[in-house]
Amino acid sequence: MTGWHDRVTSILGSEYPVLLGPMRLVTLGELAAAVSNCGGFGQIAASGLEGEQLRNEIVRARELTQRPIGVNIPIYRPNAVQALEIAIEMGIEAITTSAGNPAPLMARVREAGLKVLHKVSTVEMARKAEAAGVDAVIATGFEAGGHVGREQITTMCLVPQLVSSVNIPVVAAGGIADARGIVAAFALGAEGVEMGTRFLATWECPVPFFYKERVRDAMCNETLLLGKEAMPIRVLKNEVTARVAGMHQAEADRTITSQGDAGYVQSGGDRETAVMPCGQSAGMVKEILSVQEVFADLTGGVDAVLERLAKLFGGGQR
Repeated sequence: MTGWHDRVTSILGSEYPVLLGPMRLVTLGELAAAVSNCGGFGQIAASGLEGEQLRNEIVRARELTQRPIGVNIPIYRPNAVQALEIAIEMGIEAITTSAGNPAPLMARVREAGLKVLHKVSTVEMARKAEAAGVDAVIATGFEAGGHVGREQITTMCLVPQLVSSVNIPVVAAGGIADARGIVAAFALGAEGVEMGTRFLATWECPVPFFYKERVRDAMCNETLLLGKEAMPIRVLKNEVTARVAGMHQAEADRTITSQGDAGYVQSGGDRETAVMPCGQSAGMVKEILSVQEVFADLTGGVDAVLERLAKLFGGGQR
């Protein structure tokens, strides 16, 4: 497969409707550029970056790729408006938004001519985002890594409901790490996929090697959810997350919220003391690869899956 075009690639300007899932202090300029250079849509996560830091990461990405890149902006963050203005100033043409209502930003987004995809976890949220004027929604299932919705709706159930409820494109996120997941998402009606966990276990990913090893070696039951009341976040199990998980729910929420960036792996720690966001799809990740190798597996694997399905469904007597 040499790329395909649909409404999502038209919005993003990418060759493939495959988005790099934004991850706080992880999806920076170099990883975003590596994904874009392979035909996907690389994103820089604005969360955790001050103004000049965000500018520097966009500059770094521009040094490494001529292809489109995006910025993810969590709306609830105090720097959301600043991040939007920096994205506009730096010539970003498509952004994703999350964790809040996109409506207050839409006038400025439209004035600047930006495309915007908003992350949602329910049909109601998707309808509100469509009414606000976003170009597409990203259906984030409960099995995803990092921050997820409180409603516990899985990707398999969420995507087809959104497709039936809105007229704008739906991108599937959560639980997708290989070609089988991509084909399944499109079978459900999605027009793109967003993947984060698979790109954690790449050589270009700027996290410690022990983090990549943990993703590679994890089984599907080696994540847990923290902060279930305030800001649910799916992470790999280790000593520190077991302690937080054992707290009363409200206390766990306060602990996660108060930590900010301090507990994240980029701020120090080791495989037992660092908080490592990760999705359940880690169970499908068996190797640490380059981003280019991941894309080769994805695109070549889609061809193989479609060929198998064509033999199963295409033309014989059933």
